[in-house]
Amino acid sequence: MKPIDWNIIDEWQPLEAVMVGIGAGMGEAPALNETYDPLSRRHVLAGTYPKEEDVKKELNAFAQTLEGRGIRVLRPDSLGINQVFTRDIGVIIDNTFIMTHMVEDRVLEQKGLHSMLDRNPGLVKHPPDHVLMEGGDIMPMQDEIWVGYADEPDFSTFTTARTNQAAVEWLEATFPHRRVRRFELNKSDSNPGENALHLDCCIAPLGLGHLMIHKAGFKNEEEVETLCASYDHDRILEMTSEEMKDMQCNVLSLAPNVVVSGSNFHRTNAQMRSWGYEVIEVNLSETSKMGGLLRCSTLPLRRTPTP
Repeated sequence: MKPIDWNIIDEWQPLEAVMVGIGAGMGEAPALNETYDPLSRRHVLAGTYPKEEDVKKELNAFAQTLEGRGIRVLRPDSLGINQVFTRDIGVIIDNTFIMTHMVEDRVLEQKGLHSMLDRNPGLVKHPPDHVLMEGGDIMPMQDEIWVGYADEPDFSTFTTARTNQAAVEWLEATFPHRRVRRFELNKSDSNPGENALHLDCCIAPLGLGHLMIHKAGFKNEEEVETLCASYDHDRILEMTSEEMKDMQCNVLSLAPNVVVSGSNFHRTNAQMRSWGYEVIEVNLSETSKMGGLLRCSTLPLRRTPTP
């Protein structure tokens, strides 16, 4: 199998290769004390936590959709655990693979990357132990990196706080040619409508110069307003807390003008189409009950470099 030269410059250049999560091995619903996000907790309490077979079916269909667009799809090595959200276990920026430091409950997931890393030799960086981050909080943006994080005391208080201030500083030192733009996020361990689990749960920059955002997901209003001021007003779609909870910001760009979105996101999809995007609709409604969707379940490995 031909090796992949890692290359991720931004969120929307044409996608060539990606790792898609798997549902195989996730097993039964976790015990309540084993959940680490409020949406999963809510579905465990309600008895509506997704079944393994349904998640497998959704993710396999998603992978087939991507392959049908000519994208090379890899899957993690199956370890018999929950390996749905591959976005968080590693991050590629430029030609560098970053092995993220995650919450302890999820560290084992990274073993599912070993075959891919062995087949595709390249630069792998391991942040120091005090640098904690998950890929859902990290967005390469051409000459910038956008980072969602939680500062103290929130980082020590909330299970849903996954990326710390030290991660922001490490990224600044590791990628000095990029400006690191930080966004402090609001956290809740009990209310999914008030919890921005990751940056990609409350914001989606799109390739034709548009932005979808849930402003209340951000703790610092000035950071949000400064960002929004760089977009024309008619190029911004503001999401409600219910839409954030449903993961409507969590889309995946396949090209500057092509976006994969949830099939039941009618308002979001209509707006993107009116802006000129081709919207590919995929059903991950069961998968989304675990607090993630299209961006969360994918780890992009290569996007076509721009000239």
